[in-house]
Amino acid sequence: MTTTDPFEIFLVAPPSLEPVLAAEAQAAGFADPNPSPGGVTIMGHWPDVWRANLTLRGAGRVLARLGSFRAMHLAQLDKRARRFPWADHLRPDVPVKVEVTCKASRIYHAGAAGQRIETAIREELGAPIAADAPLTLKVRIEDDLCTVSVDTSGESLHKRGHKEAVGKAPMRETLAALMLRACGYDGTEPVLDPMCGSGTFVIEAAEIALGLLPGRSRAFAFQLLASYDHAAFETLRSAPQPRETPLRFHGSDRDAGAIRMSRDNAIRAGVDHVTNFTNAAISDLTRPEGAPGLVMVNPPYGARIGNKKLLYPLYASLGQKLMSDFRGWRVGLVTSEPSLARATGLPFCPAGPAIPHGGLGVYLFQSRTL
Repeated sequence: MTTTDPFEIFLVAPPSLEPVLAAEAQAAGFADPNPSPGGVTIMGHWPDVWRANLTLRGAGRVLARLGSFRAMHLAQLDKRARRFPWADHLRPDVPVKVEVTCKASRIYHAGAAGQRIETAIREELGAPIAADAPLTLKVRIEDDLCTVSVDTSGESLHKRGHKEAVGKAPMRETLAALMLRACGYDGTEPVLDPMCGSGTFVIEAAEIALGLLPGRSRAFAFQLLASYDHAAFETLRSAPQPRETPLRFHGSDRDAGAIRMSRDNAIRAGVDHVTNFTNAAISDLTRPEGAPGLVMVNPPYGARIGNKKLLYPLYASLGQKLMSDFRGWRVGLVTSEPSLARATGLPFCPAGPAIPHGGLGVYLFQSRTL
C-alpha cells in the first residue's frame, strides 16, 4: 500500500455485538463500516486509525492491515517476507512481537512461519524481536494468502487509563459502552445502576454525556510506528472540548467498598461532578429527581455466586422496586441466566444471542418503558 491508498482497519468487537460497534463507527463518521464475525472493517488512512483508537468506546482493539502476499511454502514465505516494506510501517529501534495463525494453507506450521517473518524483520529492517515487545504484528495465513496486520492499540482499549480500582467480575468499559448503546443511550438522559460495583456503567454514561474521549488518558501502540505524526495526533486529541450537561448519573451498591472504588474511579475520570454514588441496598433505592432515563444493571449471576437459587428473591425485589418507583424509565439488565431475568417480572423484550463476558455467555435484556 502507498501512503495515499486507503487500507483496511479492523475494529475488534465482542461476538454478537459487531452491529452495535458498526453503528457507533458510522455515527462517528467512519465510512461504510462492515460488521463481520469478531469485529467491524472500515477503510481509511493512519489518522483514521488514530481516531478510532481515541474515540470509539466499543472497540476492543484496532488492527491496521499493512499488506498481503501469496506464499505456498516456507522458502517462498521467507523470500517474500524479506521484500515486504517493513520500513514503511515499523521503526528499527522498536521491538516487535510476531503472532501467526495458519488456516487451510500449505504452510500449516505457525511456529516455523513466525520464525521466517521474524528473521526477515530482524535482518532486513534491523528491529529486535521480543516476546514482551510493545508492538505486535498479527500474521494470518489462510488459503495460501499471508496477510500482515499490526495491533495499533497496544493494551486493550477497555483500559481507559483512569480506572485503577475494580471489583469482582468487573464489566469491561468497552462492553459496557456497547450495552449502553444497544439500549439506546446517547448521552441525553440520566443513567442509574443500583448494583454499580466499581461504577463502570455510570462512569461510561457520564463520559458520553460530557463528550469526553475514551482514549484521552492513555498511550497507544501506533505512537511507536513509522507513520506516527505526534503533532497531528495531539491536535486530534485536544480538538473536542468537554461539554456541560445538566444530567446526573447515579450508582448505588450495598458494598461500601464498591462505593469507595466508584467514587475514586469517577474522580480519576473527571466525572465526579456529575456522578453520585451511595451505599444502599435495593430496598433503599430511591428514584432520582427529574426526567426518567435508563436503569442499567449487571446483578450477580449463579455462576458468580455459586447457587443461583439464592438470587431469585434478589431479582424479584429489584423488579418490584423498579416497577413501583421507576415508572417512565427503561431497564437494561445483564445476566447469564434468562430465568433470573424473568424473575424480575419486568416487561423484557426477547434477548439477543449470548455475549462472552468473564468466561460466561451473558444476555442483555431490555425493557420497554415501565
